[in-house]
Amino acid sequence: MPSTEAAARGVVFIHSCPRALLSHVEWAVQREVKPQRAVQWSAQPIQSGMSRCEITWTGPRGAGARIASALRGFPNLRFEVTEDAVGGLGERFCFTPTLGMFRAATSPTGDLLVAEDRLRAAMGQPDPGQALRDVLGEPWDDELEPFRMAADDRVRWLTRVG
Repeated sequence: MPSTEAAARGVVFIHSCPRALLSHVEWAVQREVKPQRAVQWSAQPIQSGMSRCEITWTGPRGAGARIASALRGFPNLRFEVTEDAVGGLGERFCFTPTLGMFRAATSPTGDLLVAEDRLRAAMGQPDPGQALRDVLGEPWDDELEPFRMAADDRVRWLTRVG
């Protein structure tokens, strides 16, 4: 990394990836940043045939956006990318096949930062509550939460009897 570029660090959470794409996903991330350790894949318990992993990385500022752009082209992939820019604002990206990409700026403490014009536009919508939820990325959080919980081994399997 050239010394003129500001350093950043972050995490790539691959929540579900088809097994056939594991190497390709790793290569896509490695083209943009240097992972801090070897990628360890594990089975995604809530979706058969899928794997998950967590990749911590360091690289130049803006690498999070490049990683998210590289990953969005893979079919059936669910992921999140965070970038904590050293000495500045960061970014958070979420992607699901059904919702597409969500991007938000983040403060040094991890809070989402929403621009005034986006808030005003949301308040002018017929359902301002839903518009604000969209601006905050709630639909993405709702879809990704079961996958996040599976990563923490907190999945509860319910069976229907009768």
